[in-house]
Amino acid sequence: MYDVVTLGEAMLRLSPPNYMRLEQTNSFDVNVGGSELNTSVGVARFGLRTAWVTKLVKSPLGKMVANKAREHGIDTSHIVWTDKGRVGIYYLELGSTPRASRVIYDRKDSAISKLGPGEVNWSTILKGTKLFLTSGITTALSPTCREATIEAINEAKKQGCKICFDINFRAKLWSTEEAKKCLSKILDKVDIIVTTQFDTEEVFGYKGSYEDIAKQLKDKFGCSVVAITLREVRTVLTGGWTSIALADKLYKGKKYDIEIIDRVGGGDAYTAGFIYGYLTGDVEKAVAYGDALAALEHSIPGDLSWFTEDEVKKQIKAAGYRIQR
Repeated sequence: MYDVVTLGEAMLRLSPPNYMRLEQTNSFDVNVGGSELNTSVGVARFGLRTAWVTKLVKSPLGKMVANKAREHGIDTSHIVWTDKGRVGIYYLELGSTPRASRVIYDRKDSAISKLGPGEVNWSTILKGTKLFLTSGITTALSPTCREATIEAINEAKKQGCKICFDINFRAKLWSTEEAKKCLSKILDKVDIIVTTQFDTEEVFGYKGSYEDIAKQLKDKFGCSVVAITLREVRTVLTGGWTSIALADKLYKGKKYDIEIIDRVGGGDAYTAGFIYGYLTGDVEKAVAYGDALAALEHSIPGDLSWFTEDEVKKQIKAAGYRIQR
């Protein structure tokens, strides 16, 4: 039995060091990351029993990805291993004002994009599980992966698991029309929707205040909670972070000023903190933990969240900037 089970792709991330451009570099910093794995790491480091489901190729690169999940205490025994396909790659060129950061994906024909229904024993994995998480990225990878994701969601619903879905729209993977058509058939089964101020307007066309957008989502799909992350982009390396969540009432998070070492993974850290707070408390705790962990995540390189619950608690209590000795 697990507290949290997630389904999704993880890739290798290759970044030129020292803010160099891709054309300049002679080497890469190598990290592992992917939305659902990033979230899995966050909740596992807080002590929740966590399993991550994916499909990986039997190769040193596939083993590298699985090893990174295991390093954080995540159960990887349900990974589907294959001789075909590859591990996806994405290149992250870190920018500095006035040059924005940019991402180049090289993920076509990744092993998980070949995942299909019937390959994962969801009835066993989800038995007694408290919450299942996946995202719009997973549904966008391929038609068969979409079917496998829907299969998992249907089983989670049958088993009585809470279902959390991060809309996570990626225009490089599918069109807004495809996303709207697919997600409209999924989100009515979901308990918690996590999204951004941008994705909801792009996919569903919802406009108005953030509270209005959350209400439109909640009314349309009948979910228990809608959480929207609000990201202020001031410069490439500075910004602000907060969130709102609409449940029985509207919850507003703390506003954080952030110096950004790395933006990637901030939303996934929020989802991790939110899930932990929700499962161990209530929506108010979920928002507080989500915002604090997301703010901290921006302060380190890489996709994964290398923080503890104690550090999040201190952040919520407004820990200062003096060196900790």
